[in-house]
Amino acid sequence: MRLEPRESVSFWLVLFAPIGAIGVALVLTSGLILWTGESIIEAYVSLLKGAFGSRFALAETLTRATPLMLTGLAAAVAFRARFWNIGAEGQLYCGALAATYLGTGLVTLHPAIMVPLLFIGGALAGGMALLLPVYLKSKLSVDEVVTTLLLNFVILLFVNYLLEGPWRDPMSMGWPQAASIIDEGVLPRIMEKSRLHLGFIIGIISAVLVWVVMRFTVWGYEIRAVGHNPSAATFAGISVNLTVLRVALISGGLAGFAGVTEVAGLKGYLTLDLSPGFGYAGIAVAMLANLHPLGVIASAIFLAGIYVGADSMSRAVNIPNYIADVMVAVSVLAVLVSLMLSQYRVRFR
Repeated sequence: MRLEPRESVSFWLVLFAPIGAIGVALVLTSGLILWTGESIIEAYVSLLKGAFGSRFALAETLTRATPLMLTGLAAAVAFRARFWNIGAEGQLYCGALAATYLGTGLVTLHPAIMVPLLFIGGALAGGMALLLPVYLKSKLSVDEVVTTLLLNFVILLFVNYLLEGPWRDPMSMGWPQAASIIDEGVLPRIMEKSRLHLGFIIGIISAVLVWVVMRFTVWGYEIRAVGHNPSAATFAGISVNLTVLRVALISGGLAGFAGVTEVAGLKGYLTLDLSPGFGYAGIAVAMLANLHPLGVIASAIFLAGIYVGADSMSRAVNIPNYIADVMVAVSVLAVLVSLMLSQYRVRFR
């Protein structure tokens, strides 16, 4: 058996291969449901109802999808240029730190100015978190997978220090949390009697803007060129180091956006458990979307639906909600295999 490159790849194959892969993943994970002795149909119906079956369920799914969308974009942009940013979790917290610093009384402005200020601060903080990994990669050829991953722990320890010390809210009854965001900085709700906030719209707008930049601008062409072949890009006169720096700033800024949405839109204050791993889950979102910015919207909603629906499924049919993690993992692996098979055909001898 061997793999041969396909002479031509149809649009429909690229479009439907990931969809079919997700269907295969759901079939494979059905074995775990059978193992528990529960009905597969009942379990999946409960999952769908819990994620999309009501106005409240849909709002919760879209709320959960918001940070996944932004961290997925952060990973997709970076991976397009072969800059393997595994530090979106830390950059998310950097954005949350900036939003907390600016939004807890440092300045008091009209909401039309205050909210954009928080996002600008969060983007700058998230982008700056990647300056050291970019420098080490460009000047010393240090693997950015290691530096961005380890920086996550450094940033989390710094957040812990602030929450246990100088930033602890004296009104928190001893709990390690920062002061609340002032009313002018809180993101408005976009659906009544729900937690869905403006951050979801920001995520969609960000995805569209990233797609426009990647598809129709010189910067996007340079990013794609560096990702395909850095040597050829250098020969064509493209500065690889400068392109990687731009990509890092955009990627870190998008992850910083996610931190702002969680602090100013959902929770209202900074805590150490602000993110249950949105930065790492964003990598799965990007891979499911095949690094396409618009596809990130759909894949983020899909993963959010699994996580939210799994809680409902667990209550309805007594299945552990940890099966959601298995579904996500199998879905990512299945999509990766489908993308490979869309580019190559299997030949048997």
